[in-house]
Amino acid sequence: MRIVVCAYSEVGHACLDELLRMGADVALVVTHRDSPGESIWFGSVADRARAAGVPTLLPDDANAPEVVEAIAAARPDLLFSFYFRQMMKRSLLATARHGALNLHGSLLPAYRGRAPVNWVLVNGETETGVTLHYMDEKPDHGDVVARRRVAIDRDDTALTLTRKLAAAGRETMREALPLLESGRAPREPQDHARSSYFGGRKPADGAIDWTWPAERVRNLVRAVTEPWPGAFTHLGGEPLLVWWAETAPALEGARPGAIVPGAGAGGVPRVACGEGAIDLVSVGWRGEKTDGARWLAAAGPAPGARFDAPAAAGKERT
Repeated sequence: MRIVVCAYSEVGHACLDELLRMGADVALVVTHRDSPGESIWFGSVADRARAAGVPTLLPDDANAPEVVEAIAAARPDLLFSFYFRQMMKRSLLATARHGALNLHGSLLPAYRGRAPVNWVLVNGETETGVTLHYMDEKPDHGDVVARRRVAIDRDDTALTLTRKLAAAGRETMREALPLLESGRAPREPQDHARSSYFGGRKPADGAIDWTWPAERVRNLVRAVTEPWPGAFTHLGGEPLLVWWAETAPALEGARPGAIVPGAGAGGVPRVACGEGAIDLVSVGWRGEKTDGARWLAAAGPAPGARFDAPAAAGKERT
């Protein structure tokens, strides 16, 4: 079967690589140009396709008529979307004779939508996975071909979890492609009544609210730590990025956001939360990253200092 692949990022690179390793007839690859200012930590889909001699398109709009025509001209039997960042319209989906399928980074119908790897960490989930499903014009809505479960460890970050999902994506394609090519692949309708949907995330969504329980703060930190933009708080109106944090025993009588210098393990600052407390293991002013104890020695918050409440922090200084 002839295949067109629309893909980007780590999961896209892994799934395309697996198809090529399997000897699949990949006729065309469609991917994105890297965005200026974005941390590019993942393998290049375009480079992998070109290395294999596969024609490659990098359009601004995959649904543009000329792009749809180019995809149709490749005569795909199947079209795969692996972490492709654009919604596909009906005309594009219809180019594949035997259907268009997407690999989504959650166990559908849960966590439909954008940034599922970040959201499952923010919400403290202990399991996620990947789902290969047929596409229609509603996001993450079509019949399921395969699911693969992935355990979330307490120290997983968005980076480590994404790499687990990339490995799961490889395994899913290894098993599903022969079934699709032979016409034996299952089609399981999703239970839409059990669906949940989450939107995209912006750097501003990394703001810490110290009235949250400590575990929730820690989950936010690991969900957006490097290579994502990082969780942040403010001290005297200045943004402080929090790259890693650990939960700690409550500080009796301390108001949320109160900083107790040196109270944490290894002399790092401890911060009171709505429930429990957080040790700031790794932090930094904009563009910096340092050990919490070193930051404390350099920053020297006054006794009784508190991090600003989100509403009081105002706009970040530039």
